[in-house]
Amino acid sequence: MTLTEQFTALDSLLMNTRSYWQCTAFDFDCLPWPELHDPLTALTDQDVAELDTDQAQLYQFFSPYIPGIEQLSRLASLPVITSSRTDYPFWISNGIKGRKFTQLQDFVGALPANDQPILEWCAGKGHLGRMLAFNGAPSVHSIELQSHLCEQGQKSAQQQGLAMQFSQADVLTDNTQDFFNPQTHAVALHACGALHQTFMHQASAAKVTQISFSPCCYHLFTENNYQAMSEQAKRSALNLTHRDLKLALQETVTAPSRVGKVRKTEVEWRLGFDALRKSLTGESAYVSVPSVNKAIFSDSFESFCKWAADKKALKLPKDIDYNKFLLIGQARKKITERVELVRHVFRRAIEVWLVLDRALYLQQQGYNVSVSTFCEKQLTPRNILILASLTPST
Repeated sequence: MTLTEQFTALDSLLMNTRSYWQCTAFDFDCLPWPELHDPLTALTDQDVAELDTDQAQLYQFFSPYIPGIEQLSRLASLPVITSSRTDYPFWISNGIKGRKFTQLQDFVGALPANDQPILEWCAGKGHLGRMLAFNGAPSVHSIELQSHLCEQGQKSAQQQGLAMQFSQADVLTDNTQDFFNPQTHAVALHACGALHQTFMHQASAAKVTQISFSPCCYHLFTENNYQAMSEQAKRSALNLTHRDLKLALQETVTAPSRVGKVRKTEVEWRLGFDALRKSLTGESAYVSVPSVNKAIFSDSFESFCKWAADKKALKLPKDIDYNKFLLIGQARKKITERVELVRHVFRRAIEVWLVLDRALYLQQQGYNVSVSTFCEKQLTPRNILILASLTPST
């Protein structure tokens, strides 16, 4: 399939199945799909947790019940770049946590070989740029918002004798177009939302020869209603919001067990308080309460409800049966997890849809574009790499 064909087929499938994923799990007190009631109810909590970590098994489990699911494995899959990891001296990897360094090794190994100057976008301390400079890039210009990271990165580069220059800039508001020129290889690893979209716009406008980036957090710094980039996506009938874009990010590397237990308690308590709030107000819609330090979930459900009620300006009677509402929260959590499981069938498909929108935009700017994965998802689920090179005819 061409990128256009893949996008068109995926767009049609997502449109036809949107009742399964374009919803909010916390809104439901019972399962909203009658055809899925029996198979979802038959799952144990352990079954749900195991299915949620295996996208192929998710497709297989739901394919008898949701039309078109059998196509998802093909339409949401991408070619895999396999390359050997370059070894680096300890002073290059110093200060980079283990899994992050392996991500960087795989990302660098997947980049096309060339001897162009590098523009590193949203560089942080310039870890990626330092590896590219060590590998022989003639120069690296690293752009970063936080001045202290620029200072640390510049100091490290000077100590290590690497040809790097840092510039402090807010890439969303400052004029950064002059950083781009046609002879540059522009790179960005996990620039979020509008940060990588700005990168794409400016790099393609400058006719940069080579653009290589891995997108991340598609909703950040953007309007709630998704603004398509390519002509094909602009013609789509899908109306995506931040909620939908966040769904694309919900495949995660397994969290530590302690974090998982706290998250379980948090969801149960939030849903329990929601049931309490509804009983007092007569309202039917779920209303969220603010984020809070996780330490509160090592206290009691009653204390959490009093905190949440204060945040919502809700007066609590003295004779509340808190255990009753905690049990409701625990029961609703089972519903929420199963609704989320259905939505998670489509998480990678939505991410691939978003990535193809970006790839097709670059094609329209005259680039040869490929979309692939550069590392195993155990290193990072955000493992998609877009490579764009200017075609000789332009």
